[in-house]
Amino acid sequence: MLHIENNSDTVIMVIHEIYGLNEHMRGFCEALSKQDFDVICPNLLGRETPFDYSQEEAAYRHFMENVGFKEALHKIRDIISDVKDEYKKIFIIGFSAGATVAWLCSEEECVDGIVGYYGSRIRNYVELTPQCPALLFFPQDEPSFDVDELFSALEIKSIEVHKFNGKHGFSDPYSSKYHVESAHKAFSKMMKFILEQ
Repeated sequence: MLHIENNSDTVIMVIHEIYGLNEHMRGFCEALSKQDFDVICPNLLGRETPFDYSQEEAAYRHFMENVGFKEALHKIRDIISDVKDEYKKIFIIGFSAGATVAWLCSEEECVDGIVGYYGSRIRNYVELTPQCPALLFFPQDEPSFDVDELFSALEIKSIEVHKFNGKHGFSDPYSSKYHVESAHKAFSKMMKFILEQ
């Protein structure tokens, strides 16, 4: 687990993608800590070494067989329970599979807001109605599902949803899908969202 403490009254929990606690997650957590938040990024995979992007299929299989969305949700709930008395505000930010876990956490009473980056599996849980403010980011182009269809279903629930140029992974500077302008815009919208809650 990565834990950065700044003696803040706000903690941001970052939930990684299927690859694990890699350089992208470490860099993102550092960027949040520079905004004076405390940051926690649990390692949900149960292995020290993150998967490489070239191991996407193996990473996905490992996540689904050894972690899964429900188990990840239980782990995050346990951490929230452990830290909730230490902070005035708790936010959860997830990427891809982690965004779906963040979405599932939006029903927790002590969560003040969630942000999801390209959580394509949220489409399996659209019946859920967040109990806290939710901000979701999607790319224009998702090969596995119709972004506009999911977008419409979420907007009905008054959830703030944005589409950005690029593909799944647009915010990851270590990915070939990195889209610098979209990454900066999303980070800026996310910071504004957190500070307004």
